[in-house]
Amino acid sequence: MVVLGFGRRRQDTEFVAYYEARAAVVRKTAYVLCGDWHLAEDLSQIAFTKLYRAWHRLERHETLDGYVRRVLLRAFLDDRRRPWRREYPISPDSPMLDSAIDGDLGSDERDTLLAALARVPERRRAVLVLRYWEDLSIEQVAELLGCSTGTVRSQASRGLNDLRAALGFPPDGPPDRSPGRLLDLVRGLGEPARGGAR
Repeated sequence: MVVLGFGRRRQDTEFVAYYEARAAVVRKTAYVLCGDWHLAEDLSQIAFTKLYRAWHRLERHETLDGYVRRVLLRAFLDDRRRPWRREYPISPDSPMLDSAIDGDLGSDERDTLLAALARVPERRRAVLVLRYWEDLSIEQVAELLGCSTGTVRSQASRGLNDLRAALGFPPDGPPDRSPGRLLDLVRGLGEPARGGAR
């Protein structure tokens, strides 16, 4: 019985260390997926709760990041399909809204890009976030989404076109909105655009 208790304490210690090291990154990824810090907090909590419940079954701890990404992605896609999910209009001066702070992107550019990213269909948005925010390979994204590498490539291409269209630009240009510039902007989205520490 003592050995069992010790083993549980060791697992909890390992989990807490992993959580402390990765929680902020997972939360930022969730935010880039959904564009809402409150929902991002919920999604990251779902991912870490499921990870904690499965911790004793996971023998290869080098795969933890992949497991958490997979759970986070499924939670995000499931949340978008829930019939009870509703959006409620609020006034621009509502205290419920996040307040902007300076970041790598100007607040206007950040808001425009987040609004455009929110108009990209969920699966394509997930591909863009996994490929260009999480910097995963095409093969890793295909494994997470349970699809072929060709599907990932086409979804990434279509997602970038959707993003360009949402920003009001034609699919191939202009030069200042090249794929590289768009991807740099997507990579810069993960810093919190709100008051308070994250």
